[in-house]
Amino acid sequence: MYQYEGEDVFVIDGHVHWWDASKDNIKHEGGEQFIRCFYDYHTGFTPEERQWSLEEYRKYDEERMINDMFGDGHADMGILQPTYLNEFYTEGFNTIDRCAELADEHPSRFIVNGRFDPREGEAGLMELERQAEKFDVRGVKVYTAEWRGDSKGWRLDSDESFEYLEKCVELGIKNVHAHKGPTIRPLNRDAFDVADIDDAATSFPELNFVVEHVGLPRLDDFCWIAAQEPNVYGGLAVAAPLAESRPRKFGEVMGELLYWLGEDRILFGSDYALWEPEWLIEAVMEAEMTPEQREEYGVELDLEVKKKIMGENAAELYDIDIERQKEILRDDGVSEEFGLAEQYGESTPADD
Repeated sequence: MYQYEGEDVFVIDGHVHWWDASKDNIKHEGGEQFIRCFYDYHTGFTPEERQWSLEEYRKYDEERMINDMFGDGHADMGILQPTYLNEFYTEGFNTIDRCAELADEHPSRFIVNGRFDPREGEAGLMELERQAEKFDVRGVKVYTAEWRGDSKGWRLDSDESFEYLEKCVELGIKNVHAHKGPTIRPLNRDAFDVADIDDAATSFPELNFVVEHVGLPRLDDFCWIAAQEPNVYGGLAVAAPLAESRPRKFGEVMGELLYWLGEDRILFGSDYALWEPEWLIEAVMEAEMTPEQREEYGVELDLEVKKKIMGENAAELYDIDIERQKEILRDDGVSEEFGLAEQYGESTPADD
């Protein structure tokens, strides 16, 4: 568990992938363009000494991911967010079944989310039911710019999407994570627009809508929507690396988010393996707003706020009792492997 200024900071990485973009899995030129665009983001933001080669980046194994996340990486838990891209990749880019294999090996460390695409019709609704029954998913990831046949995107506020959101309510899936951020080649930038969050959030107040990447580059649009929709949250994946490469810009982003959403509706995410959580968590925890930003926004990015962002807010959404989870993590295989058990407190007779 990460410590900052002598205090424990429980970290739930809210945006994690286990992808396969190996050449053997690519069936469409879009798959190659996609992973190379991901890699451009990686090299553009990652400190030079922490950068991977493209071949490392295409497909990484379980051992590396566990070490990057929990051995060296300061995270305590991660939420796996599927992204299928079946038009581009033969076996999918980052599927729930593949993610579930990883979570089955490390159940105390990972939460597996599902996904849906309303263009799949009745078969997709049945698949959503399968995910809920087999994997007990508490959230879904939606990717509105994904290609399907001749379609290059869909809207979360469409009638077809509302059928799926109704199914989420029925199945007890309460967290909807929507990619609403920078585009990835060759996907359509406009298909990631944040506008469809508005009606969806209004129509389904029993669901939580986590806007991943906080709408960048449409931060203003996102903030105005989130200000009026109390069930809309912001995920910091993609925004977080700015803490290292453009700290003043990161202070501006955080000022806007804290001003409009408040400290209880912002979630940390590394976007692994776009970036490793080790240097990213350290950069975010060290980040400060300038005096001018603090005066303008009237907010503070202090330790208590950061503790909420780094894990406490995600724990609230996913019904995680952090103190109880520390007890579980103390005795899991990962803690034993990396000598982390003492970070989670001492064993008591009741625990043994």
